Amino acid sequence: MRADAESRPAQSVSVYRAGQFRVSNGANLGDGISFCDELMLDDIYRLSPVAAPVRLSLLPSDEPSLTVGPDGDVGRPGADIHLDCALTFMSGDGSTTEALVMVETDAEGNVDGVYLLPLAPLRPRADYALVGIDRDRAAQVFAQVACVSFTRGTMITMASGAQRAIETLEVGDRVLTRDDGVQEIRWIGHSTVRAIGEFAPIVIRAGTLNNINDLIVSPDHRLFIYQRTDRLGAGRSELLVKARHLVNGDSVTRMNGGFVDYYQMLFDHHQIIYAEGIAAESMLIDTRTRGALPADLPASLDKVIPGHRADGGHEIEVQESLLRRADAAEILRRSSSG
Repeated sequence: MRADAESRPAQSVSVYRAGQFRVSNGANLGDGISFCDELMLDDIYRLSPVAAPVRLSLLPSDEPSLTVGPDGDVGRPGADIHLDCALTFMSGDGSTTEALVMVETDAEGNVDGVYLLPLAPLRPRADYALVGIDRDRAAQVFAQVACVSFTRGTMITMASGAQRAIETLEVGDRVLTRDDGVQEIRWIGHSTVRAIGEFAPIVIRAGTLNNINDLIVSPDHRLFIYQRTDRLGAGRSELLVKARHLVNGDSVTRMNGGFVDYYQMLFDHHQIIYAEGIAAESMLIDTRTRGALPADLPASLDKVIPGHRADGGHEIEVQESLLRRADAAEILRRSSSG
């Protein structure tokens, strides 16, 4: 299942165009959200009542920036996307909402588009006061969205065949992988976030994909499916399927509300491991996810984790268009069962 060096998994996020989120009161009255140097604290923003979020497809890049992917609703494919800053807004009820400003540039480095990625839903006509601007945290905040994560309680298959809850695992523990046998964990990340917006996890009910118990993962977490019969029409037997593309309101749902404990598991190479008895990917390191790593790990990353970027499995990832049907999960279950 190894990918070649040019295979790069895309990720899409839900964003608003800058002009859809404007200052209704303050120094920049009438202006849409912009990059860090043009923002003013205490400006009050409102989301247009006719605003609709659009999908921005993102690919990792060899540079600090990201690249616009081919499958989104906005952006010029191949253009650079820069994570400009992380913002904090306060609503009238005292609650806070974080968001990221993403800037698209042309070949000459000129601004070609500005997008707002809210990390919680925004309500039209509600007032949002800008109370925090942080350029240094942008990469770290985005990495939390981009990382594939398991949730507390997920049972992982170890080298011995034993099942262990992910929160009990430690660096050096030996885990069974599909492609490389037994592998040691290099790093485990953990964060607790509000289960809303881009952070709301996907619940795959027990048995839906032949999983033993409910499997709860981050939205863009990819599951590995081996089709004995190509019932989906993908044209191949090995598939990677994003959890959010399987949501059907019944056997696969989005869990909104409360908090969720997310765990990321890192190996020397991107791996397919077993969670609740079915195959799912481990964390992949690229320009989108590096910000999640501790400061002392990236310094030796190229030596410790060679080739991580080149091994993304993009060539077997199923496009969303093939999964836009209520019975997609059931088709995949039957395909993998024979």
